[in-house]
Amino acid sequence: MIGEYNTAREGIILKEYGRNVQKLVNYIRTVPDKEKRTELATTLIELIKQLAPVAKEAQENPQRMWDDLYIMADFNLDVNNPFTTPDRTILFKKPRKMEYPQNDVRFRHYGKNIEKLVKEAVKKEDPKEREEAAIYIGKLMKTFFGAWNKETLDDSVIVKDIAILSQGKLALSLDKVREENLFEKLYREQRNKPSRPEGGRNDRNRGRSFKKNRHNSHRRRDQ
Repeated sequence: MIGEYNTAREGIILKEYGRNVQKLVNYIRTVPDKEKRTELATTLIELIKQLAPVAKEAQENPQRMWDDLYIMADFNLDVNNPFTTPDRTILFKKPRKMEYPQNDVRFRHYGKNIEKLVKEAVKKEDPKEREEAAIYIGKLMKTFFGAWNKETLDDSVIVKDIAILSQGKLALSLDKVREENLFEKLYREQRNKPSRPEGGRNDRNRGRSFKKNRHNSHRRRDQ
């Protein structure tokens, strides 16, 4: 007997169910009696539940298995469907186009959140709090810019951009920013922050005790 190659066989519509299920669907279509076709279709679905791994997910939604049955039958299956008979157009229906947020960001290298922080800082009535908020925003702007660019952002650019984003409501003195390095403190605090050992003083004491014991271990036993 000459073997049958897959290339010569009829194509499988839903490969996850396998070729044998496809053959059974094709056979059900040829049965002349509608009641008999319905009985065989119901039996086939119960068989799929036991044999096909993909049916484990479909058991929570029985209509999906009936829909798949119609798809494998090329929508040419006349049985008493317990659910609404699917329409062929659902397979060729294009998904709805995904709408992306169309938010205009004035300076993309800072990000949208910087603009939100500027809006919140403008709401502050206390001039001192408003200045402190503007300085903190300037630190973040320099940090965000440095994360994506090798060049160093000049303080004058940050002061100017803050004024633009706030429509002139957040005004910082460039001379004060440069003299006090207001936008550099964030970097200095992170760099100069001492990294204290986890054990603190106890770790240092353990180190001394280790050295002492190590020194004594080399002494002669008769001493």
